[in-house]
Amino acid sequence: QLQLVESGGGAVQPGGSLRLSCTASGRRLDDYLIGWVRQAPGKEREGVSCVSSNGATALFADSVRARFTISRDYGKNTVYLEMNNLEPEDTGVYYCTAERTPRSVNHYCPALGDYDFWGQGTQVTVSS
Repeated sequence: QLQLVESGGGAVQPGGSLRLSCTASGRRLDDYLIGWVRQAPGKEREGVSCVSSNGATALFADSVRARFTISRDYGKNTVYLEMNNLEPEDTGVYYCTAERTPRSVNHYCPALGDYDFWGQGTQVTVSS
């Protein structure tokens, strides 16, 4: 069974940066498309970014494009979400998700219901 554990969340001021980590145990992440999903207070969960299993393709929500990057470290079985120039609207719980598929993510990330595994989430708070 794949288990995902997020870390790196915290409280920062607007314009600050955070790097979230998603570390897997139980299985290798090499065969999994990885996504980051967030849920702001009082709102539904929304996809933020996803990266293909081979790391060749990635997508970002319009609201975070050019501010967030996603990367994979296969040696550490970890996926990172680097978040820069954070805004109060980025506040929420960030979840790491995984779907076992080799497909690229040239055009779309999985629907939230298509992810097979979810982490417990890490809180990100952006406030002055």
